[in-house]
Amino acid sequence: MNSDEHRILQRQAPEAGSRLGLATATIGQLPINGLRHKVENGTNGWFIWCGEKWSDADDFFASLCIEHITDYLPQVGKYLDLPPGYRFLIDESGYEDIWFDEALLE
Repeated sequence: MNSDEHRILQRQAPEAGSRLGLATATIGQLPINGLRHKVENGTNGWFIWCGEKWSDADDFFASLCIEHITDYLPQVGKYLDLPPGYRFLIDESGYEDIWFDEALLE
């Protein structure tokens, strides 16, 4: 088993009541992207957006309680246990890519 396979087996569910960043203005676009930084300050590290473009604008992501993400994007629920350092990309045709990105932990 390589180190990436070992990391993915160590799932880390977000704490109840923790917050994530969701780019609500992008909902409806494809693909759906997610990345998870380290858990800190009441956040669970998740940032989720739809479409091809990421923005560094201060208002790109809205803070959302983890319990409400599936109200907006039910298809991301199964990815939320991925530990910090992981990313995912999915689309409506069943495409799925999950990978470890060491830079997310820096």
